[in-house]
Amino acid sequence: MDGVNLHLYPGEVLAFLGPNGAGKTTTVKMMAGLLYPDGGQVRLLGKNPHQDPWALRHLGAMLEGNRNVYWRMTPLENLVYFGVARGLRLREAQRRALELLEKLELKEKTHTEVRHLSRGMQQKLSLGVALMHDPEVLLLDEPTLGLDVESALRVEEMIREMTQSGKAILLTTHQLEVAQRLAQRVAIIQRGRIVLEGRTAEVLARFAGEHYLIELDTPLSPQQLAALRSLGLEGQGPTYVYQGDNEGLWRLLEALKPLPIKKVARAEADLLEVFLKVVNHV
Repeated sequence: MDGVNLHLYPGEVLAFLGPNGAGKTTTVKMMAGLLYPDGGQVRLLGKNPHQDPWALRHLGAMLEGNRNVYWRMTPLENLVYFGVARGLRLREAQRRALELLEKLELKEKTHTEVRHLSRGMQQKLSLGVALMHDPEVLLLDEPTLGLDVESALRVEEMIREMTQSGKAILLTTHQLEVAQRLAQRVAIIQRGRIVLEGRTAEVLARFAGEHYLIELDTPLSPQQLAALRSLGLEGQGPTYVYQGDNEGLWRLLEALKPLPIKKVARAEADLLEVFLKVVNHV
């Protein structure tokens, strides 16, 4: 790792992105107290979890690729076990477990051994384990991986509810559309170094550039298009692209009169486009 410096704030999701081998898992495991950093330190609500293990009571982690639950125990048994292990009284752990099974739509599988559950159900149960002790900070690694569309949307809804309640969430995922929907901030790591960090909306705006989409009712004739290329219009229609400043855009729109225009909109970058540009130019 090379000077990685991340901050999580209450009430927001930080999407921590990077290609395989970039250092995401290593960073997350250090934050979770599973790896000791060679240099620097981790602070969890002001405490160092490597020196004070009780600090980890403030943290909930769901690590993809690891067994977050015991396969020969039922969902209820798993939740109660981990709840008690993290300081809940037995009665409180049982109440909390039943509440989470309902939220995660696992109530019908309450007494089914985990090894008999689908991948998606196991994934939701792993999220439940991370939430059992109601931690202030959550490390979520691929929380929607393996879920059907409806279940994935429910998990996204739960993450939004958690941020609204003030939790700080570090989200790692290769599903960049999920990160774009959920994260207020984004950080991209490459070869152990943070190469981009900022608020999601500002990052997307920075990479959008001066591209505009112009949609006409019908495509332009070859002669019309040839005449408008000098003004910056490109494409095959009926949707065209203009790249330039606002002044040039108005000149182009004036030249398009009286053709019927359906839409003029500034082209927006998405997080996938930003990610590919950043990691391929480092």
